[in-house]
Amino acid sequence: MSVVEDLSDKLAQDVIKAMDALGDENLPDQVASVLGASSPSSEEIFRAAVRIRLAERRARAFLTDHVKKALEAKKKGEAIPEARAPGSDNENL
Repeated sequence: MSVVEDLSDKLAQDVIKAMDALGDENLPDQVASVLGASSPSSEEIFRAAVRIRLAERRARAFLTDHVKKALEAKKKGEAIPEARAPGSDNENL
């Protein structure tokens, strides 16, 4: 990674932690605006890092939940449920 990517990713991690602690989902946008005033390219990389990290978090939570349900079903001798993305009919997965 480049210095800009490293710094933007570290900032994204810190902002997400603060966002969680404060319950302020607008914080990444506010920080991005401050960053963009000085460096539009850094803002773009920061926004991408936030999106990627939040998407990974959602995907990991989905995976954890699915595995938990699948193991419970398996333990009971039931069929393992199909993994279905929230709000999806899985036609496009």
